[in-house]
Amino acid sequence: MIIGRCIGETSPTEVAFVSKTMPKVGEYVVLEYEDKKVLGMIEALVRGSVSITEDIFDPDVVEKIKQIEGGEYYIKGTIKILGDIENLKIPRTPPAPGTDVKKADPEILRKIFSGNIKIGNLITQEDVPVYLDANKIVNRHISILALTGAGKSNAVAVLLNELLRHNGTVLVFDMHSEYVNASFSKEVNLIPTKISPFHLTISEAAKLAKIGSDAYIQYRYFRMAYKEAEDYFIESGGTCNIEMFFDKMKEKLEEYGKQESYKKDKDKIISVINKLDDLIEDYGSIMDLSASDIIEQIEFGKINVIDLGLTDEEGADVVVNHCLRKILDSRKSFKRSEKGLKAPILIVLEEAHILAPALRETLSKRYISRIAREGRKFGVGLCLVSQRPKALDVDALSQVNNMIILKLVEPTDQRHVQAASEALSDELLAHLPSLNVGEAVILGPMIRVPALVKIDKFEGKLVGRDPDILKEWKEASEEVEQRKKDARAFMWKY
Repeated sequence: MIIGRCIGETSPTEVAFVSKTMPKVGEYVVLEYEDKKVLGMIEALVRGSVSITEDIFDPDVVEKIKQIEGGEYYIKGTIKILGDIENLKIPRTPPAPGTDVKKADPEILRKIFSGNIKIGNLITQEDVPVYLDANKIVNRHISILALTGAGKSNAVAVLLNELLRHNGTVLVFDMHSEYVNASFSKEVNLIPTKISPFHLTISEAAKLAKIGSDAYIQYRYFRMAYKEAEDYFIESGGTCNIEMFFDKMKEKLEEYGKQESYKKDKDKIISVINKLDDLIEDYGSIMDLSASDIIEQIEFGKINVIDLGLTDEEGADVVVNHCLRKILDSRKSFKRSEKGLKAPILIVLEEAHILAPALRETLSKRYISRIAREGRKFGVGLCLVSQRPKALDVDALSQVNNMIILKLVEPTDQRHVQAASEALSDELLAHLPSLNVGEAVILGPMIRVPALVKIDKFEGKLVGRDPDILKEWKEASEEVEQRKKDARAFMWKY
């Protein structure tokens, strides 16, 4: 079906066309030239009139022209050339002006959007399902970006559920306890948020005590006391508990404060003792000397969830950094000696802008960037999820080759994402504010050509969906009224 013809000067990557029928932005078309069928995507459309132009300022004149011409108008648009339909290679020559523009056959599109992970259907042709390449998702990483309420959590859930069909191993850092009671096609493996001091590095433990690496003197005394407590645990034959571990640290710090050689640093030592008290109060619940290594708790072929909803950002940063470090080291070990984490893994980082922020340093930011750079060599994939792309480190984001971008309205968010992705053109960027809930621009190696997609609806249960506020208000009010009735009935009884 011919919907238009090329006009003006053309190039191998972009052509203009005119049409008498109104196509859709995002629709796929086929141009035939140089003995090839070439696929293109309509990226922009305008409708105008040769008679009703911008220099007319009298609405009565417009009305008279409409009566004479009968509402005639033209449709112009631009097509981005995606490549020949066989290999998706960009032709070296442009199409000639006048070349027919035909609507792409659904069968051609089904072949192009084939894969092993179904994510949704084309917005412009709902009978065409869109599949992604699972290998490219893990090997090249993925980001899922959107403003709040645009369907981000649903997109993550659909993706993870599809990976489960292929026995995928996933680890989710759950910042808001959304996945704790989630219902997927397989049971979720909830990993306790417990860490043994023996599994932490000194810098991770010091971060929990809010002692920065630039506080050299405090850091040194903290390190010395930490090592003394570790030796004490070993000497006790493992009978020491976490309270005894921290008590030993405080005992040693107090000893340092009394020694003549350390008296000049007494104020610093007291500060470390106070910060150790804060550590115990804030993070004592996640510290356990008997806690198993994180690697030993990961179950293969399942979604593994670490619930960070009950800890603050500092604690979450330490837990995430610790786990990323252990996972990457374990996968490297497996590649060298087949000892370690035996299966590739996709790590999902909810609220990624908190863990890898653009304008400040965190512990986990270093390992997020490191896995983004070298994780594919060892089968460690990243999924960065954020509703604040502009707050996400652009270096980490630029290492993520695949993107699912749902509705983004703020221009700074849009430009930040575009700066991290060469594949996001100005035309695709322009679609982001107008996307409906659950609609997304998908691009990257995991999909053969960029697409506007309606994401499937996740059929399981996920806590992250918006609550029904009116329903909950009603239920709370009814509960209060029932209690009042019960109280009055009790009083009349006696």
